[in-house]
Amino acid sequence: MMNPEGLGAYQQSQNHAQAASASPHRLIQMLLEGLLDNLSRARGYMERGQIADKGMTITKCLDILNGLSSVLDEQKGGDVTQELFRLYDYCGRRLFEANIQNDVAAIDEVSHLIREILEGWVVLKPDRVQVANED
Repeated sequence: MMNPEGLGAYQQSQNHAQAASASPHRLIQMLLEGLLDNLSRARGYMERGQIADKGMTITKCLDILNGLSSVLDEQKGGDVTQELFRLYDYCGRRLFEANIQNDVAAIDEVSHLIREILEGWVVLKPDRVQVANED
């Protein structure tokens, strides 16, 4: 049986391999899925009182939100892009509050919002999606 460190390393290498061959549309989907996974982990750490792990995991969530914001293209996205900027910013502020106040409800709120974005993203046609740095 594989030890937890070995399993983590294997999963990370699998994620890197998937990301290397993914389309821009799939990469965004992977980021949203990773954000949901980390939100779930942060919630569990919070419930178990694992403060350091909770803080590190919420920091990962904030990093993913920043990554999602950085690929938005204001020139091509119009109003939708502005709304996503605002939504990602709101989610970041709620996560910051959740971390300080140990607020499970705030994590649940962000999870719900991100799940809705992911559901919408999955049904988008990849040929209609344009992200920054893509010509």
